[in-house]
This record gives sequence, C-alpha cells and structure tokens, in this order.
Amino acid sequence: MSIKVATRGTDVPVTQWGEAVRREAGAAGHAVRAAWSGPGRERDLIVQALKAALAAVLAWFVASDWLGDPMALMAPWVAIVLVQATVYGSLRQAAQQWTAICTGTLLASAAQAVTGNTLGALALSVPPLMLLAHWPRFGDQGVYAATTAVFTLASGAVSVSAVGHRVEQAALGAVIGIAVNAFVLPPVHLRDVRENLAWLAREAGEVLRSVADGLRDGDWDESTAADWSSAAHRLERRRDGLRAARGWCRESLRLMGGPLRALHRVPLNPPPEAEDARWERVTDHVTALTRTLVVAADDERSPAPPEAAALQVYARLLELIGDACESEARRLLGEHAPTAEGGTEAEDGQAEMTELRGRLQEALRDHAGQGAAHTAVLGTLLLQAENLWAEALPGARGGKRGE
Repeated sequence: MSIKVATRGTDVPVTQWGEAVRREAGAAGHAVRAAWSGPGRERDLIVQALKAALAAVLAWFVASDWLGDPMALMAPWVAIVLVQATVYGSLRQAAQQWTAICTGTLLASAAQAVTGNTLGALALSVPPLMLLAHWPRFGDQGVYAATTAVFTLASGAVSVSAVGHRVEQAALGAVIGIAVNAFVLPPVHLRDVRENLAWLAREAGEVLRSVADGLRDGDWDESTAADWSSAAHRLERRRDGLRAARGWCRESLRLMGGPLRALHRVPLNPPPEAEDARWERVTDHVTALTRTLVVAADDERSPAPPEAAALQVYARLLELIGDACESEARRLLGEHAPTAEGGTEAEDGQAEMTELRGRLQEALRDHAGQGAAHTAVLGTLLLQAENLWAEALPGARGGKRGE
C-alpha cells in the first residue's frame, strides 16, 4: 500500500513523487555526463553560466571595489542578463535594457518628486511602465523599466545624483557583460545546425524503415498507417527545430569576425542552407507518403492498396532509401559508415534501387488493368519514393530520369 500526501485537496501517491525525482535526477546526471564527455549543448550551457558569473564578479569589483560606488548592485545585475546566447543578441538587448532602465529610473524619480511618497510614486509610475514593457521595440527587456522603478523607489535614492549613478552603473554592467560574452569563448551556434540536420536525416530514415517493415510483413491496417503518419508529424517538428537552429546560427555569426570566431574552437562553416531545403523536402515527401498509406488503409475510401507482391518490392525500396538517409546522417556528423569490399556498397544500392524501380513500373502497368483505385495508390507511392530517392541520393538524380 502506497503512502499518500494531500496536495491542494488531491491525494498524490508518494511513489509518483519519487519517480518524478528519479527522472529529474537521471536527466541531470545525463546532462553532466554529456557535458563531461565532449562538446555539445550541455557544455555550452555550462560555459554560458560560468561566463555570466564571471561578468557579475567583474562588474561588482569594478563598480564597488574599484570605483567605490555605493549603488554597485545595478552593474552586476545588468552584466548577468547581457551574457546572451549570441554576441549580437547581447548588443541588441543591451540597448533595449539600458533604455528601459533609464526610462524606469527617470519616471520613478519624477513620480516621487510629484507625489512626495513612495506609495503614490509606485501607483503613478508602474502602470505606464508595465504598458511600455509590451512595446515591441523593447523586446523582452521592457519589464526592466518597471522593476527598475520599484528598485529606485524602494532604495529611496531618487536625487539627480542617484539617478546618474544608476544609469552609469547600468552602462558599466552592459559593457562588461558584452565584453565577457564577446571575448571569452564567444558563442557560435554552428554545431546545432549540423546536429539538427543529422537528426532529421536519421529520423527520416527510421520512419521509412518502419513503413518498410510494416509493408513487408503485410500486417498493417488503418491504425498502423496512422502511427506512421504521427511519426511523420514528429519529423515536421524536428524540421522546425532545424529552422530555429539555423536562425541562431545566422545571428551568432553577426558581428563575429575571424578573430572573435577563432576564440571559440568550433567548426567555422556550418552545412550550407541548401542542405536545410533538401531535408525539408524529404520531410514533405515522407509526410505525403504516409498520408497516402492512411488513405489506402481506410476501407471507406475508394483508393485501394496495391497487391502484396508490389508492396514487398516497394518495402525494399523504402528500406534502401532509409539506409541512405542514415548514411547521410553519419556524413553530416563526420562519421564514416562501413563500406563493402572495393567500396562498391553505394553503387550496389543504387543499382538495386534502379532494378526495384523498374519492377514497380511493371507492377504499375499490371495494376492499370485492375482499375483506377489500385493504380492511383501505387502510382502515388512510386512518385513519392522517386522524390525521396532523388533527395536522399543526389548523385542518382541525373541518372534515373533518362532510363
């Protein structure tokens, strides 16, 4: 019998809490091991965290110990926030945050002068500052206008001198935060693009091999086809991740000349953007293929699946294309796939694909005599396979059209 803990009127078994803690601990342990084992997202996060701490310590030292400023809190606060994921992002957010801090400081001081008390100044200054926080020009830094106003009024330092000190400290923190981010292992997000491309290629191959296994066994139905379609939708989400990674890549290279890029030991050149477009087309073709199978498996629709013999051939063709996707994933990561003796594995695969394509075309002619329903599905499947073949094996694109 499990012990239960009452949480807001709901009995929650302690075993569930223990399982949640174990999962979180396992995820944390995995992240630590990944950061220790080699370069990757986890190590990048640790580096950025340590850089933010370094920026805060430097800002405090300069503002408090070196310059002797009694309002040194503002400098490390700003420095921490401005150690962003890219140098360009640090500069952009520095301008937004400094403007927001100046606005909040000045408006809070003016409100204090008008009302003569802290409560009235808060009531007068915070509402317009919160509205201003949603101004697109401030990005996600607008809220600092309101928080700076609260800090200014709570500290009681609203004189002209205090306002000047606060603005100067914000500028000092911004300079230190940007400098640390730019000159201490500046973040360059090239690895993410390569990894996302490799994941997209590998997962596309996994979906194709899963479809091939089901068609080969002949034990597939509407539910199985729906699972394939769901896997294709997950592939689309992976494509969205690739687009986001490419965006970070572009931004991380802005303002990053050769000397700055040399400070961070990462590959200097990401995969070309043509690779993104190529694997996005593969994703579209896989999605279209699974949708065709969903339609063919639906008994209430007129298109019917091809004969078992044709599906056996088609399954082998998809399996070879899936293997090609896996090989492309290894190539993107710099890994080398094992090759057959004489290095003819790729040539043998393409020759088999060509032979399978010919057999499917013959099957398509045979299906034409059985009615449009069978012909439509097999013809659509063959078209999607040819599209996938052309994208997964670009070298085969020119040869197959003329055969």
